Amino acid sequence: MAQKVILVDDLDHSEGDDVARREFPLLNRTFAIDLSDANQQRLSEALAFIEEVLENAREVKQASRSKKAADTSPRLRGHTLTDVREWAREQGLDVPPRGKMADEVIERFIAAHPDAAPDAGSEDPDGQSAEESAETATAHAEATAGV
Repeated sequence: MAQKVILVDDLDHSEGDDVARREFPLLNRTFAIDLSDANQQRLSEALAFIEEVLENAREVKQASRSKKAADTSPRLRGHTLTDVREWAREQGLDVPPRGKMADEVIERFIAAHPDAAPDAGSEDPDGQSAEESAETATAHAEATAGV
């Protein structure tokens, strides 16, 4: 016994002899849908419009997960971390040969070298001048060093 398959348009749910499975490419993928001739024409027009849009558009790349941004705010004025390491070793402090420098070591360096403060001659967010900040850093360094 033969069976009759009736295809139904996936968009408007109509039945008809003109309904057929239609394949179309979009964004490097192939899709399939059952459409009548009229809806196939609408799909073709829509795809032509999308193709025109894509030709005139620019692709937006997803932002990649970047590494944590390095601290770009200057911590020292006129000195490098190499200078701090050399000074710290001369003071008998244990510092790593490279990599992150402990904040305490940098504070002690600034206390010993007030001109190294990143905002020498200006006020910090607490309203202290560079000289007052250096005195505070010196007091903190002495307190933590047990001097």
